[in-house]
Amino acid sequence: MADPVNDDLMAEWGAALAEQGVAPADADEWAARVAGAHGSRREPDHILNQDEIDGLLGFSVEDLVSGSQSGIRAIIDSAMVSYERLPMLEILFDRFVRLLTISLRNFTSDNVEVSIDRMTSVRFGDYLNSIPLPAIITVFKAQQWDNFGLITVDSSLIYSIIDVLLGGRRGTTAIRVEGRPYTTIELDLVRRMIEIVLADGEQAFGPVSPVNFTLDRVETNPRFAQVSRPANAAILVRFRIDMEDRGGSMEMLLPYATIEPIRDHLLHSFMGERFGRDPVWEGHLATEIWQAEVDVDAVLYEQNVPLRSILDLKVGDVLPISIKPDALVAVRCGDVLLSEGRMGRLGDAVAVRLQRPLKKSKTTMAIFDMAEAMRKDI
Repeated sequence: MADPVNDDLMAEWGAALAEQGVAPADADEWAARVAGAHGSRREPDHILNQDEIDGLLGFSVEDLVSGSQSGIRAIIDSAMVSYERLPMLEILFDRFVRLLTISLRNFTSDNVEVSIDRMTSVRFGDYLNSIPLPAIITVFKAQQWDNFGLITVDSSLIYSIIDVLLGGRRGTTAIRVEGRPYTTIELDLVRRMIEIVLADGEQAFGPVSPVNFTLDRVETNPRFAQVSRPANAAILVRFRIDMEDRGGSMEMLLPYATIEPIRDHLLHSFMGERFGRDPVWEGHLATEIWQAEVDVDAVLYEQNVPLRSILDLKVGDVLPISIKPDALVAVRCGDVLLSEGRMGRLGDAVAVRLQRPLKKSKTTMAIFDMAEAMRKDI
């Protein structure tokens, strides 16, 4: 039985297509498609699965970890703070990579290359759900910052480190035994490597803010490594560690709450390899200050007198000075009191013998000592 509503729709579409110059045959084809869609109620040719739906909406875990977010997730995370707003982090982690390369070479007695794979901002809960198992998750605490962080070592790196430390041959792939928990020996060897990583992390962050990273616990289940709320933002740094034909990846996760105490320092950017002070300019400034000439005044007596009394002074008036003969003389440089002494005579000159040591300056004297040594060398 024909549907009058569909017939009217097909007639309207046919007229619209004719106005646009569509051939009648094409118009009939469009009408047939419409009739089939509305009349026969055919089932859809393809049904999206869960992975395709997640990819369409931007909720794919792989895209989240890699940083290529899209869809609704990109809109949700648009307000997330990005690590790129903290330029000092890249400098610190570059320094950390150089230190870790040297330390792991000494630890394994092998040719180790450490590089930064990527640095992204993620949600803490999403990262825990994306950790590929089996893996070893280390929880460490930053003492001065009073918060925690995570270091995750994947199975490839774990078995590579174990193979190197236990005398495995070079050029052979480490044997991976899946389906069983890590043994005590394996956990102990990885713990030693993590301690080296934390020590290098302390040295890397030292120029910006002194901090002590202490190993809190080692977990193999992400559920027991909860150190922050799942919705909190965190910085994820992925390192690639290569040892000739062996190696793997290691990830360091720092919640934004952990680095909040040093956020002001991370906003700065320094050029080159030097952090903070420049000893060359300190020595030059100290040398110039050391050679500067200043005027020192010996004040015997001071008294506040009203301006009216000064204006009333006449020739022959006597100004009484109410001090004792053994009164101390104030030695000043401008308005700064340096010391005190007693008035006397040295030959034909009036002299002051200091009775008290000079007051120590609030500025450290180390730079002046260094400048004096540099001046003697010259």
